[in-house]
Amino acid sequence: MKYVLLCTAFFLLCGFSFPRPILEVKPLVKLTQKFIEDYINKFFPSNLPNRTLEDGLKEMQNFFHMTVTGKIDPSITEIMTKSRCGLPDVAEFRRSSVWNKKDLTYRIKNYTPDLPKSKVDEIIKKAWEVWSAVTPLTFRKVSRLADIEILFASGAHGDGNSFDGRGGILAHAFFPGRGIGGDAHFDESEQWSESNKEINFFLVAAHEFGHSLGLEHTNVRGALMFPIYSYVNPATFRLPDDDRQRIQRLYGPKE
Repeated sequence: MKYVLLCTAFFLLCGFSFPRPILEVKPLVKLTQKFIEDYINKFFPSNLPNRTLEDGLKEMQNFFHMTVTGKIDPSITEIMTKSRCGLPDVAEFRRSSVWNKKDLTYRIKNYTPDLPKSKVDEIIKKAWEVWSAVTPLTFRKVSRLADIEILFASGAHGDGNSFDGRGGILAHAFFPGRGIGGDAHFDESEQWSESNKEINFFLVAAHEFGHSLGLEHTNVRGALMFPIYSYVNPATFRLPDDDRQRIQRLYGPKE
């Protein structure tokens, strides 16, 4: 802990020009100036030509309900090193949409070796039921081309949005639409599980399927669509009110 505080203080004194790793919160992630800049540009992008790194940090701090200073501190570095969804957190860059039908199909194109195939099928079905339980939507697994394609991949996998290896980005999904619209991709570099070991597949799948249906990220902590991964017991999981209200605004309540 003393090491982290000393490194953070050194970083604040030196500004953003120090090129070597300056803070290590966990073995998988080292915060450098480039890492920080890339994080802000990916998750809090802006069209403003003169936006500074300080501006981006303020936007991130505001989203995560932190004290808005525009400076690096332990609370912001803690967020930056947590596992999360790969979609941006800035509303104007999410371009959400909805499906114009209620009966949707999905196909699992490949499987992770971390779990038995039957268990992957079961978890994905349960993740869809999170959303079908509160909306008129239905989801049916098919073996042919489907509305929503689900796959596991590592690194670059053909959608222009490469995975970053173990830790960091866990998965991403695309908002409803033709082609790749609705598809959900999971980083095979992660260790997927059905428990609290490593990354719980159900929780990430349910989150990504929210994007597949048109939901954006929320800054409500504890909501399923909060961008940062945190574990809750799938056996007792109930969709939080924020998520239920927002999905019902898109598709209405269950008939």
